[in-house]
Amino acid sequence: MTPVPVSFGKKAFNNVTHVIFDLDGLILDTETIYKSVITAIANQHGKQYSNVIRIKLLGSPDTDAARICVSEMKLPMTKLQFLTEFRQRSKLLLASCPFMPGAENLIKHLHKHKIPIAVATSSSKDSADLKTAKYKNTFDLFNHIVTGGSDPEVKHGKPSPDIFLVCASRFKDLPDPRKCLVLEDAPNGVTAAVEAGMQCIMVPDEHITREQTLHATQVLQSLKDVQLELFGLPPLR
Repeated sequence: MTPVPVSFGKKAFNNVTHVIFDLDGLILDTETIYKSVITAIANQHGKQYSNVIRIKLLGSPDTDAARICVSEMKLPMTKLQFLTEFRQRSKLLLASCPFMPGAENLIKHLHKHKIPIAVATSSSKDSADLKTAKYKNTFDLFNHIVTGGSDPEVKHGKPSPDIFLVCASRFKDLPDPRKCLVLEDAPNGVTAAVEAGMQCIMVPDEHITREQTLHATQVLQSLKDVQLELFGLPPLR
């Protein structure tokens, strides 16, 4: 996949001062685990977990994902029952999920150059803590982590802009949202970032269509391909 800058009638890129990361499928390879666990739950009830449904879940809080799965696959269980089984099956796997290509290097590079960075994830705090505990030293480099699944200030999940606006407001210097660059993998997340007035680099799942990427500022195959200098930031070496 080649980079696809989207200019919206203006120059494609503007300088930024702060960077906000999504977590699942962007920093950590959790989506592979989610797919395996949900497929197993679906199969035990004779249902199929399709890529169409999976794309709908990307960037969604756990409770919304559970509702979508039960509804779309017509599973004979409640949303709470699904969520309980999902969490039990995935707990050990999520505690050891690996970094996505280029993620750790990019985080350390930005921190080294004193660029304020944060995480805005739809996960609950308990879920985020489970997934990041193994890499505490790396995640301690972030100014803060906003967990939309349990944070009372995040009233609406992605694609609402709430989580990114809350995240920006928690930087000490209170940057203008236009000075924040978001890194996302999910269409819902990109929509949320754009609605918040932020530029957004998208590193999409392989099953996401081109049409679902068109609202991103730039589309890349991997975080290793990020050209920070396009946004006025120190280039990766």
